[in-house]
Amino acid sequence: MRPPRKVPPRLLSDAATQEGLVNKTQCDAAGLDKYAVGRLIKAGTWSRVTRCVYDTDPDPVERRRRDDFFEHVRRRAAWAGMLAVPDGIAVGACALALHRVAGLPARLVPEVARPDGKAATVGSEVVLRRYRSFSTVRYRGRRITALVPALAQALPGMSRDEGVAVLSSVLHQGFLDEPALDQVRVLIRRRRGSVQALGWFPLVSALDESPAETAARLSCLDRGVPPDGQQVTFTRGGVFLARVDLVWRLPGGRYLVVEIGGRAFHSGQAMLADDSVRQNGLVATDRLVVLRYPAAQALDAEGIGQDVAARLTGLRWTSGAPLQGAVELHGE
Repeated sequence: MRPPRKVPPRLLSDAATQEGLVNKTQCDAAGLDKYAVGRLIKAGTWSRVTRCVYDTDPDPVERRRRDDFFEHVRRRAAWAGMLAVPDGIAVGACALALHRVAGLPARLVPEVARPDGKAATVGSEVVLRRYRSFSTVRYRGRRITALVPALAQALPGMSRDEGVAVLSSVLHQGFLDEPALDQVRVLIRRRRGSVQALGWFPLVSALDESPAETAARLSCLDRGVPPDGQQVTFTRGGVFLARVDLVWRLPGGRYLVVEIGGRAFHSGQAMLADDSVRQNGLVATDRLVVLRYPAAQALDAEGIGQDVAARLTGLRWTSGAPLQGAVELHGE
C-alpha cells in the first residue's frame, strides 16, 4: 500500500477551526482526492465520521484528554452536521453548543437544516430538519441558528433538568435577559412538546453558576426544601468569609450552607485552592453548618435533595423570607 500523503497545510487550517473535522469539498479544494483520503483512513491517521466528513485527529474521541472534552464533543457534533450537508446550518442543541451555552446533554446528535427547508442526502448519523423560517448568525464562515430560535428548537427535546440548566446558563452568562426569554416562550408554543417545556421557565435562576448547581437546587426543590438564598456572601466582624452556593436560615441565627464542588465545574489548581480557603473560613464559625457535594453527585439522578432535606429536618428548618446579598455573622 502506498504511504498516506502528507495533509496540505490549508486542510489542517480548516480542521483546526472545525474541531478536527473536514469534508470532501474541502479535501478536493486542497488537492486531496478520494484515494488519498482512503489511504489516510486505512492507515488510521483519519477516520470517517459520516458521509463525506472525516476526523483528522488520530485519537478516538473517547481517548482524547482535554479540559474542554465535553464541549469539544458537542461542538464536534455540530460541525459534523454542518460539514455533511451543503449550506448546512447548525440548529437546536448543536447551535446552542456553538453559542457556548452550558447544561446541554453530554452527547449530541448532529442536527442541521438547509436554507428555506431544502432537502439533502445525509448519512444516518445526521438529522436533517426541515425548518423553513428562523434567524441565523455567522459562525466561523458558516451560519448557525440565532440563540432565541435555537432555544425554541432544542428545549422541547430536553429533560426538565437539562432545560432549566440551559435557560439558567443563558441568563447567568448574560447571553439573554428576561424579555428575550419571553420571545423563546412565544416560539416554543408552536412546537411539539411545548406544554412541558413552558412549565420549566418559572424554575430558571440566573444565580445558578453551573449545571451542577441547577441540578442541586432542583433536587432540593423536589424534596420540599427550596433554598432560602443563592450566592450569599458571609462576613464576620466585617471580614469576608465566603460566597456560597445555596443557603438555608436555621433557628438561633445559624445557617445551613451547601457548596457544590468538583473538577467538572470548579477546575484548575487556583480554583481548588480557593475552594479550600472558602471551606476553612466557613467551618471556623459555629454559626454555619457546611455540606459539600461533588458536582457528579449533584448531577446524579438521585441528586442531593434527600440528604439536604434530612439534615434540615434535624436542624428544625422552616421556610422563611428569602436571603439575598450579604449576611453578617455574630458571635463565635
